[in-house]
Amino acid sequence: MSVRSDTARPTAVVVGGGLAGITAALRLAEADHRVTLVEGRPRLGGLAFSFQRGELTVDNGQHVFLRCCTAYRGLVDRLGAGRLVDVQPRLDVPVLAVQGSGPVARRTLGRLRRAALPVPLHLAGSLAAYPHLGPADRLRVVRAALALKGLDLTDPALDDISFGDWLRRHGQNAATLAAMWDLVGVATLNATADQVSLALAAMVFKTGLLSDPGASDIGTAAVPLGAIHHDAALAELERAGVRVLLRARATELKPAGQHAVRLDGGELLAADTVVLAGAQDTAAALLPPDAIEGQQRLAGFGTAPILNLHVIYDRKVLRRPFFAALGSPVQWVFDRTTHSGLAGSGLGAAHPGAQYLAVSQSAVQDEIDLPVAELRRRYLPELARLLPAAAGAEVLDFFVTRERTATFDPAPGSAALRPVARTRVPGLLLAGSWTATGWPATMESAVRSGHAAADAALADGARRPVDRGDGRWPR
Repeated sequence: MSVRSDTARPTAVVVGGGLAGITAALRLAEADHRVTLVEGRPRLGGLAFSFQRGELTVDNGQHVFLRCCTAYRGLVDRLGAGRLVDVQPRLDVPVLAVQGSGPVARRTLGRLRRAALPVPLHLAGSLAAYPHLGPADRLRVVRAALALKGLDLTDPALDDISFGDWLRRHGQNAATLAAMWDLVGVATLNATADQVSLALAAMVFKTGLLSDPGASDIGTAAVPLGAIHHDAALAELERAGVRVLLRARATELKPAGQHAVRLDGGELLAADTVVLAGAQDTAAALLPPDAIEGQQRLAGFGTAPILNLHVIYDRKVLRRPFFAALGSPVQWVFDRTTHSGLAGSGLGAAHPGAQYLAVSQSAVQDEIDLPVAELRRRYLPELARLLPAAAGAEVLDFFVTRERTATFDPAPGSAALRPVARTRVPGLLLAGSWTATGWPATMESAVRSGHAAADAALADGARRPVDRGDGRWPR
């Protein structure tokens, strides 16, 4: 590739160092732009990051992806971090239900897993043996799944309908909602069926469970998220020639023949292209008036929180990597012992069998601001109900991480609020998981939005955008 002089190369400023901003910056740098990435925090990764708590490395929350998340997986590969993530050979989700408490508590373990069969037979055997639903309710689930498979995801009318209303019209009841639809939907959509748009829910279930047999296989980071989203990303950005400014906040955008982005330290960055790749409120504050259609509606574009509880026991209480819970306020529990470096810490040396569990709680508007002491009173007994070994274990540490604006609110009507990458201002683009990717607010959506912004910028610069098809990194 021939490289033009710096004065002849187009310039770009990307505001926001999350996955959307990292993707857009790398893509534009690969297209021979001089790129500056601006991030107000001291690290990259957006809402999927790690931090130090004493000797432990802690992820702010448990983030997973699916095999069908081809754009996110493509970014991980582009960062040279493919070896740092694990994907299940086949979907296998332990689902633990508990009834009662104390010595008389009754625990039932079921599994949602796939077989090596075509869709929809790949889940038939698992559903037939699923102990958390009776035979009649299993048939209800099958009928609704087949109806979902027949929905047209391009139909805009789907966004005006509540998923819960649609499910009830298709024979679902409280048992199937709890044991199937909300079990999966709350974790992926950050909302219950009654709170979420049918368009988004149908997209999740059709793509993840009803498209390809392996689409729903679960992937997780095998290392702290910061090793991928900050360390590897920063190294690749710098290798690509991107100037990365951390602890630098964009305070003003001046659109003109050439844009100018003012930083809180006073520096003014001129650019042919600006990508606003931060959260929706950050973008709304920087957008010039009437930059997108219905811009005033961004103020009403709500957010939804995610709460994560971190518990370190003095002994092993969980013998599997993760599980989902029924009959308990606990939603999903993950073993984070290895990832956190607990074994090599002073705490781990003092307690060689210690185990670190992360409890991921989505759609918790009523709990996100509760004091740590109250959350401890609520959830430690619940973990003991689910895991008998926890009842006799000592809690060495308990702490909480809160993402009050973790995702956009996926309520019915939200699709109309999500802007596309291109604005009415030439050279000004939007990216972020909240933009119109068709996906819920996930890491996959963030990466796809970064690609959309880069494609739009390259098209504006008379460069032919690359049709990736499945969202993988262009070659």
